[in-house]
Amino acid sequence: MDYSTLTLISGGLGFIGSSLAITLADQGQTITLVDSLNPSYGGNLHNLSHFVDDRSLRVNISDVRDQHSLKVLLSGAGLIYNLAGQTSHMDSMTDPYTDLDINARAQLSLLEVCRQVAPDVRIVFASTRQIYGKPNYLPVDEAHPLQPVDVNGINKLAGEQYHLLYTQVYGIRSTVLRLTNTYGPRMRIKDARQTFLGVWIRNLLQGRPFEVWDGEQLRDYTYVDDCVSALQLAANSDAAIGQIYNLGGCGEPVSLLETAETLVAAARDLDLPLAADPFLLRDYPAERKKIDIGDYYADDRKIRQQLGWQPQVGLREGLRRTLAYYAAELEHYM
Repeated sequence: MDYSTLTLISGGLGFIGSSLAITLADQGQTITLVDSLNPSYGGNLHNLSHFVDDRSLRVNISDVRDQHSLKVLLSGAGLIYNLAGQTSHMDSMTDPYTDLDINARAQLSLLEVCRQVAPDVRIVFASTRQIYGKPNYLPVDEAHPLQPVDVNGINKLAGEQYHLLYTQVYGIRSTVLRLTNTYGPRMRIKDARQTFLGVWIRNLLQGRPFEVWDGEQLRDYTYVDDCVSALQLAANSDAAIGQIYNLGGCGEPVSLLETAETLVAAARDLDLPLAADPFLLRDYPAERKKIDIGDYYADDRKIRQQLGWQPQVGLREGLRRTLAYYAAELEHYM
């Protein structure tokens, strides 16, 4: 199906949504972006500052919790990249009902509206590796038990299960991608609501040391362009309908200490000024340790084998691109 005039991105002014929108616009597609621009989340008009006058991007400021606006926006939609969500694990524990509304109830509402006004829609839903909880084994494949350690993980699991249920029962053609530590230009850096890397980058660029908690933990990282590639591959493959795919990184998993060292090396590649001690090793804060999942890296062979996904951007290069972006644009993200 040609989705060129029928594509909608929820969370379209956020980190991944805006990156996807720019890619689609460059490919000549026309996209409607839906975002609440809630200051607690990732939406930022500056993410699309280079496309302000581009008629291929239509922005609607609306909340996915508003079922009435969804009926208008989704009527006749051909493709939805469903990226809107509450991402903070700590916020989900201190304000669980808001997390429930956004990550579970709003997802059910969106699907129910699709069933009523856009039954032929194609949906790609952004889920999270957080639903696996503390890994029983590594790398984590899609068959791993689902054992979330926080409210956010439980609600994201509900959201993805709603999508799969509506595929099985109503024929709403959905695909689920479980993302892991996506990073890159346009991510939220003023706090840790989206990713710890954002806070690291902010402090580094402001000449302050960033904290590395439990530097031995292992992680993998997906550069945003590689995530966008996976989203598009999923949207354009009939074989992906009703499927769940892990995303992983480009290269071997690395420890948090190695990640910090790579970030500092990337900053030196760009001749950025650094604090005398760019980072400090600290114990994991007690309130966060309770919901920490420990080591995690994904087995992403399924999406590689079935959809041909091949991440292209290694960690040092991805961090170099990210630092270069924020060195020029920092004021717009603080």
